[in-house]
Amino acid sequence: MQSLALLAFILAAASAGASPLGRRIAQVISESTIQWEQACSTAGGGLKCNPTAVAAFSTLLAAAGPCDQQNAADNMIDLAKTLDDDASMIRLAQIFAQQPRNSPTAQSIPYCQSAPRNSELNGLFQCQWQGDELQIFAGGVAVGGSGTIPFGMTTPVSPAGSCPANPSGPIPDGSQLVSIVQHPFSGGSETDNMAVLPSASSEIPTPTGNAASAATMASQTPASTGNFRLSNGKAAQRLNAHFASLTPSSSCTSNMNACVQGSFAKCVNGSFVVQPCGATLTCAALPLVNSPGISLTCTTLAEAEARIAATGATGGLTGAG
Repeated sequence: MQSLALLAFILAAASAGASPLGRRIAQVISESTIQWEQACSTAGGGLKCNPTAVAAFSTLLAAAGPCDQQNAADNMIDLAKTLDDDASMIRLAQIFAQQPRNSPTAQSIPYCQSAPRNSELNGLFQCQWQGDELQIFAGGVAVGGSGTIPFGMTTPVSPAGSCPANPSGPIPDGSQLVSIVQHPFSGGSETDNMAVLPSASSEIPTPTGNAASAATMASQTPASTGNFRLSNGKAAQRLNAHFASLTPSSSCTSNMNACVQGSFAKCVNGSFVVQPCGATLTCAALPLVNSPGISLTCTTLAEAEARIAATGATGGLTGAG
């Protein structure tokens, strides 16, 4: 443990204090995973938490490969899934995946060009710094060139430098995204995209009037879950069937999350603000694997249907066959 702590100190010092090559934008990289490591410890991750956190924040150094950060976030989620799909760990890993990396020349950092292992990371990519040259990427590559458009998208990020957690644009130089936002998709709370079923066999109520999100349907975790996987699958189908009726102009209650025409959507002041998932992805309600509940995420249609089918629920994404 002492050696890992020393490594963390060395990496943080190297990140924040190395000699610049031209204009350089850096950060205290160890701050990016502090909250995740705390959530991991609370969830019972024990001695696995610190090594995973240290390995993750080291991928924010300028020398890291374009997919190293995403791979590290995958590892963080892998560990969360061994701890009853810990929602806080997953949420914080999703935010970490969008933290800007050090920029040695104040140019934008290229995006990963491969899919993540975990569907919870689908459609996520890192923000850039406000001080970066947003039209030129490291190595002098202009927007439109290799690595300048996130995986799954066909057009450049707009606004330039933004990411799903901070869609208004790049974040202040050297800051931590996890200190600015608390949700991986444009604000919200960690329970906004999670529904816990009231009981193993109960129906999620059908909303009337306003559009509903998973958060609207949440309640206490049941004392006896029984066959919660099948209930999760059927509940996800009912949500997806409801989401199919929504449009961006549907009325909604502030802070609700939903899937609207394939995009992740958050209700702001009575109207949905949509965040596209990417050219090959769609937003869907998915059943949790290790505990009662549902999450909303960007994924492929095939993966969403397979996740639901694995619970024993029949009828595809919406239960309609």
